[in-house]
Amino acid sequence: MKTVIILGSSNSSGHTKLLTDSIIRKANHPIDVINLNDYQINYFDYEHKNKNDDFLKIINKIVHDYDTFLFATPVYWYAMSGIMKVFFDRLTDIITIKKDLGKKLRGKNMAVATSSTGDHLNELFWLPFSKTAYYLGMDFLGGVHTLQNKKDDEDIEKILKLLNIPNLIESELLK
Repeated sequence: MKTVIILGSSNSSGHTKLLTDSIIRKANHPIDVINLNDYQINYFDYEHKNKNDDFLKIINKIVHDYDTFLFATPVYWYAMSGIMKVFFDRLTDIITIKKDLGKKLRGKNMAVATSSTGDHLNELFWLPFSKTAYYLGMDFLGGVHTLQNKKDDEDIEKILKLLNIPNLIESELLK
């Protein structure tokens, strides 16, 4: 099962990036990263004037190359980051102008890892992710919230368990 982390943070070297680096380092499984900051993704528009930006190229790669998507986002004002929200809004393109691509998401897996300075999320935070997964026919595996000021391997282990990826410690014990 191929996994990709879709990193959506305004700070490409911030805490959420450090979180994704830790996940990759601890996983005994190759995980790729797509940093949304490396691409030009415009806001959704009803006339699809933005169809020549990078969104369709990215989503095409994700759909064809991966089975599990981990969306990594900081929490800004009790919600996903702006760049992640734009990415989610653009999923409308694959249920309108690229329906064949959207249908290929059925049966794939979605999970979320977040990072912020406070432990203030409730179950409603995960709603846009879980409902999007449901709407697209994906399996929502859940989410793990991490605290930026708390470096905790338990959080990484929770994320890897959520993704059904053994961590390096477990892999060594199995030998």
